[in-house]
Amino acid sequence: MKRVVVGLSGGVDSSVAAYLLKEQGYDVIGLFMKNWHDDSVTISNECPWLEDSNDALLVAEKLGIPFQTVDLSEQYKEKIVDYMFKEYESGRTPNPDVLCNREIKFDVFMKIALSLGADFVATGHYCRKGKIQVEGEPVYQLLAGKDGNKDQSYFLCQLSQKQLSQSLFPIGELTKPEVREIATKLDLVTAEKKDSQGLCFIGKVRLPVFLQQQLQPKEGLIYEIAFDNKIYHQDLPKCSSLEEQLAFESEAISYSPESGKVVGKHQGAHYFTIGQRKGLNVGGTKEALFIIATDIKLNAIYTGQGHNHPGLFRKALRVQPSEIHWIREDLALRNGEQMNVMARIRYRQALQKATLYQFESGLYVSFEEPQSAITQGQFVAWNIDDELVGSGVIS
Repeated sequence: MKRVVVGLSGGVDSSVAAYLLKEQGYDVIGLFMKNWHDDSVTISNECPWLEDSNDALLVAEKLGIPFQTVDLSEQYKEKIVDYMFKEYESGRTPNPDVLCNREIKFDVFMKIALSLGADFVATGHYCRKGKIQVEGEPVYQLLAGKDGNKDQSYFLCQLSQKQLSQSLFPIGELTKPEVREIATKLDLVTAEKKDSQGLCFIGKVRLPVFLQQQLQPKEGLIYEIAFDNKIYHQDLPKCSSLEEQLAFESEAISYSPESGKVVGKHQGAHYFTIGQRKGLNVGGTKEALFIIATDIKLNAIYTGQGHNHPGLFRKALRVQPSEIHWIREDLALRNGEQMNVMARIRYRQALQKATLYQFESGLYVSFEEPQSAITQGQFVAWNIDDELVGSGVIS
C-alpha cells in the first residue's frame, strides 16, 4: 500500500484531497504546516493558524487518518519572508505563493513527508499531473486543473521533475462546486469555509504593516506623467538584430522628475508596485491614477491616469539566464531557438499568445498584444495547450 502525506491546510480543498486518496486505497497521513507565529501582523484578531490547524485536526479525525502539526516557521521566515523584504527593498515585487510551493511545500515539507515513509506528497491544488515517455524515460507534466476558473498550475510553475514525480493533485479533475459538494456530503467542518486569501499560510496579513516592520518609511514625491508625454512617441531605434529589438521592447521606460508634475507624497517607493491603484491617496484627477514606475534610488513614484495609460504597457519581457526554469527539461530552448507558447504574467490572467526567444543574454517573451503592468520580480509562466512547461522571474 502506497503512503501519501497530505498537506492539510484547514481548507476545503485539502480536506477533500485527503478523502479522495483514502477512497483510492492509499495509506494517508495528514500534516499541518505551521509557518507563522507572529500574530501582531494579521488583520483579524482571531489567530488564523490555530483555527486552521483545529479544522485540519477535525477533518483528519472524521476521515480516520493520523494527523500531526509540523512547525516550519523558521524555514518560512528564512526562505520566504526574508526574500520578500529583500525584493521589496530593491524595488521588485515578489510572488511568495510561487516560492512557498517551490521552497516549502515541495521541498522542506516534502522531505519531512518522505522521512515518514511517504511515497508521495499531496496538496489541494487545482491542477493535474500527466506522465509520458520521452526517449524511453518517464517525463512528468504539470497540467491545468479541470476547473478553468480555479486552475492553480501557475503557482506550481517552479516545480522540478523530481518534485512532480513525488506529487499528487487529487482534486485536479474536479470543479470547486464539486469539491464543496463532496465536503458537504461528508459533513466536513471545512465544507462551507471561505477560501483563504493573503500570504500563503500566514493568513490575512496587512502587507503594508508587514513591510513597515522591516522597511523604514521614507517620504517622497508622487509624479504624474501625461498620457501624451513625448516619451511615448519616440521613434524606434534602428536595431541591427532581433535580440537588440527584443532588448529594447522589454526595457522599462526610465522616467525622471522633470518628465511629470508633482501630485502628492508617499511614505516609501519600496511599498508600491507597478499597476497598483490603491493606497496613493491622491484626489482630484479625472481618472484613477495607476503606478507606472517606481524609482527606489530617488524614492519617487510615477503615475498615469486610467488603466489604458501607455506607461502601463510593454510588448516583451526578459528572464535572466539563471532564472529560466523548465519543468519540461526536454523542451528547453537552446541559444538561437524560439517557440510559440501561451503565457501569463500573473495568476488568473487569461493566457496570452507569445513567442519565446532564447539567447545567451537570457530568454525573451514577446507578446502578440502589449501587456499591462509587467512587473519585475513576478513570474512569467508559459504553456503548450493545457500543459505548463516552464517559467521564469521577470527581470
